[in-house]
Amino acid sequence: MRAATRDTARCVALAHASADRGRPRGAASGLRDSAVRAGHAVWARRGEVSAVNASGNHPGVHRLWLEALALGYRVAVRPSQREPFTPHRLVGALRQAGVSEDQVVLLPTDHRAVDTLVHGADRSVVYGDDDDMVARYAHVPRVLPQGPGRTKILITADTDWRAHLDTIVGSVSDEGGTACVNATAILVEGDPVPVAEAVAARLSVLPSLPPQDEQAVLPVCPLDRAIALSAHLRTVAAVSRAWLGGNGIVGDLGDGSAVLRPAVHQVDSAGAGQLRAELPFPFVWVAPWTRADGRHCSVARHARPVGADTRRRAVGRAARGAHHRKPVHR
Repeated sequence: MRAATRDTARCVALAHASADRGRPRGAASGLRDSAVRAGHAVWARRGEVSAVNASGNHPGVHRLWLEALALGYRVAVRPSQREPFTPHRLVGALRQAGVSEDQVVLLPTDHRAVDTLVHGADRSVVYGDDDDMVARYAHVPRVLPQGPGRTKILITADTDWRAHLDTIVGSVSDEGGTACVNATAILVEGDPVPVAEAVAARLSVLPSLPPQDEQAVLPVCPLDRAIALSAHLRTVAAVSRAWLGGNGIVGDLGDGSAVLRPAVHQVDSAGAGQLRAELPFPFVWVAPWTRADGRHCSVARHARPVGADTRRRAVGRAARGAHHRKPVHR
C-alpha cells in the first residue's frame, strides 16, 4: 500500500508530461502554440467531461484519470464501494492544491448510476470484474471498458526461462497480485512442470504478515472472506494439479483477518476454461502451449497485457499488437 501511494504521488507530478507523450510528433499542443502559424495540426480534446467508473482492486486505477485532468477534461469519478479511500484522498489533495470543484468531482453512488454517469460524459473509462460489463460497452466508441486483466506470459521453447524467473515471479506477485496487470496464466511451449515447480517454490516463501508490517507483500482481508476465496479456489481448480495452495490459501493472523497466500495450479491445455478465472492475490495457472494453440487459440484472447519470452518475431508482434486504446485526443 505504501508503494502504491508513492507511485500514485509520482503519477500526479508526471501527469501532464505523461499525457503529452501521446501527442503526435509535430502536432501543436494548442491554438496558442507557435507551430499553428506554421501550418501544424492542433492536438485537441475530444470532449469536455471524462467519467470514471473505478474498480477497487488496486489504487493504481486512479492514476490514469489524472492524465485526463492534465489534458483539461473535467473529471467525474465514481469510486468503488470496496475502496473509496484512494480517490477521496486524491480528490481532496487536488482541491487543496488549487484544482477547482468543477474540474474534478467524486461521486459515491451505487451501480444503478453508472449508465447515467457514462452517457452524460464525452469520454468514459468503465472498470468491471466480469465479461458482461465489457460486452455492455464494447461497441460504444466513447467508452473504454476495462474488464478482467487475464494477463498471460508466453514462454516459447527457444528461450531460457530460468534467466527470467525473477520477472515471471514478479509479474505474478508484485502489487500483492491484485492489479489487473498481474499475470494469472503462464503458457509454456514444452513441459510446463519445471516452470510451475520453480514459480511455486519462489512464491511459497513469501511471508504472512499484517498489512502494517514494512515487510508485508501479500494482501490481507477479513478471515471469513479469505475462507470463502479459498473455497472458491478449490471449486474452480478441482481438476487441476496444485503446486501451491492446494490445501488452501488462508494465512490466519489471529485477529479476525487473514493473509491471502499464493497459489499455483497446472491445467492440461492453453484453452482450458480455468484460465479465465482470476483471484485477488498472487495466483497463476500454468499450462502447456503449442504452435497449434497459437494458430487456433489466440494467446491474447480475453487478455489485457500479454508478455512473451520468445525469440520469434511473429509471436512478439502478436503480443505487442493484441490491444489498442481508444483515443481521448484527436
